[in-house]
Amino acid sequence: MAYDNNNIFAKILRGEIPAKKIYEDDFAVAFHDISPQAPSHILVIPKGAYESMDDFTAGASPEEIAGLFRALGNVARQEKLDETGYRVISNCGINGGQEVPHLHLHLLGGRRLGRMVQPAA
Repeated sequence: MAYDNNNIFAKILRGEIPAKKIYEDDFAVAFHDISPQAPSHILVIPKGAYESMDDFTAGASPEEIAGLFRALGNVARQEKLDETGYRVISNCGINGGQEVPHLHLHLLGGRRLGRMVQPAA
């Protein structure tokens, strides 16, 4: 999967597509997922053009890496998800289920979440 400057998250970052932003700083933007899988389902994305977690950890600066994860923590606390717990998911590549070629962290909470992966049949 190669970075596509026309992916939906790149368009959100450029202001071409609206999003219900709840947090923004120099390194990241957070907004509500349009198809929530939990009572609270927020996407946290880096402002840089990184395709996946693999691409990000290989090419991002230490400041960008720290900034993304600090933003994630700030959003969790802002939304009070730290009080009862939450889950962070990053899908990477085809087998990981990544659908948009821009790194994004799913922040899920608001209820007790089930198992991560169902056992193979």
